[in-house]
Amino acid sequence: MDQTVQSVQSPPGVQAEGKLLFHLENCRQSYHKDASADVIVLDDVDLSLREGEIVGLLGRSGSGKSTLLRIVAGLLKPTSGDVRWRGEPLTGPAEGVAMVFQSFALFPWLTVEENVALGLEAQGVSRSERETRAEEAIDLIGLGGYENAYPKEMSGGMRQRVGLARALVVHPDLLLMDEPFSALDVLTAETLRTDLIDLWSEGRLPVKAIMMVTHNIEEAVLMCDRILVFSSNPGRVASELKVPFAHPRNRLAPDFRQLVDDIYALMTRRPVEPPKPQAADKGLVPAPQPFQALPVVSTNLMAGLMETIAGEPYMGRADLPALANAFQMEADELLPIGEALQLLRFAEFEEGDITLTEGGKRFVEAETDERKEQFSEAVLAHVPMIAQIRQVLEERWNHRAPALRFRDELEDHMSPDYADSTIRTVISWGRYGELFSYDREADQFSLEDEGEDED
Repeated sequence: MDQTVQSVQSPPGVQAEGKLLFHLENCRQSYHKDASADVIVLDDVDLSLREGEIVGLLGRSGSGKSTLLRIVAGLLKPTSGDVRWRGEPLTGPAEGVAMVFQSFALFPWLTVEENVALGLEAQGVSRSERETRAEEAIDLIGLGGYENAYPKEMSGGMRQRVGLARALVVHPDLLLMDEPFSALDVLTAETLRTDLIDLWSEGRLPVKAIMMVTHNIEEAVLMCDRILVFSSNPGRVASELKVPFAHPRNRLAPDFRQLVDDIYALMTRRPVEPPKPQAADKGLVPAPQPFQALPVVSTNLMAGLMETIAGEPYMGRADLPALANAFQMEADELLPIGEALQLLRFAEFEEGDITLTEGGKRFVEAETDERKEQFSEAVLAHVPMIAQIRQVLEERWNHRAPALRFRDELEDHMSPDYADSTIRTVISWGRYGELFSYDREADQFSLEDEGEDED
């Protein structure tokens, strides 16, 4: 682990730990790239899961949480590490594991009952037993009477309930959930969370443990007994926390709010790196890495957040949980904007708060042209890739350069997805700062306005 593990002791009266279901040690997942170093998605991950607990994997997009879920399910073999299911090495799909996905993944030509019974049919269960168990699962998740309905006739929340019933009908030992509520509206997601926890607390769910991936900090604290907070690029377990509250949980309780605040603080804390001697002597901040992955954040979002923080009631400093609640934003939506502002020295994160710097305050007060000039100076100073592109364009006789060149450089140091999203951010920020143009059809940068793609 790359940070000290933090935990909260369980309160008196909590039952002893259940039997060990799953254990993973020193897990690494990497992908080989020709003529370059391997791209590491997960590194040095340890994880255990016992009967009777709900474990949440919390972290930013790209931190390897969904990859880890596939490893737990036996659908993906890690590059290295020891993986055991019920004490035995896991060499393929784990027996007794079911998964619920973010997308509903239902067959539109099948009825609710037929969708739910699919897993039983694959197991060779008789028709009469399939019908009985499917009906029980459908009733359990609150869709009694909809057995003969088709997915197109149902709302998103109802379709996700069908996906949940399909997973539960096989009576799995472990239920894996990959962002199961993120595609639902706020009210529907809250209802389904509450129903699921009620069933779990009452012992009515035919499962022994649950592991879920989420970006929603409050969701993790509301549902989970233990939370693993992942850092990114590569994915590692940065912190592990036990949630000491009994169900049902009151999200307005001071100790609940405090734990949410603590997790925001963990996720916004930058790793402490000793400055280089020459930089330390001069009191300078160490230079950023030349091939850093950039968050996909528009300048409009950055400007909007700065204007919000600068105004009432925040007046330059905002509590991230309160900000997320006010704008109905999950951590994975809010944190990238704050990290972009921090990168450009427009704001700072500190223990779950975001505070505008003097530069951020000047940006808010400036007119459009002044904002662009200030933004241009910031990205040239703090985003090496943009500074490199600008320099190459200035040095070339035709002031043009293919974007593929820079994309390939990035892919030598990060995954293709990260490289692609970083290039998109580079294009957006560079154009806003009027540092270069980008022609999407030709896929090239230039110092000219001709052929600029405004999409």
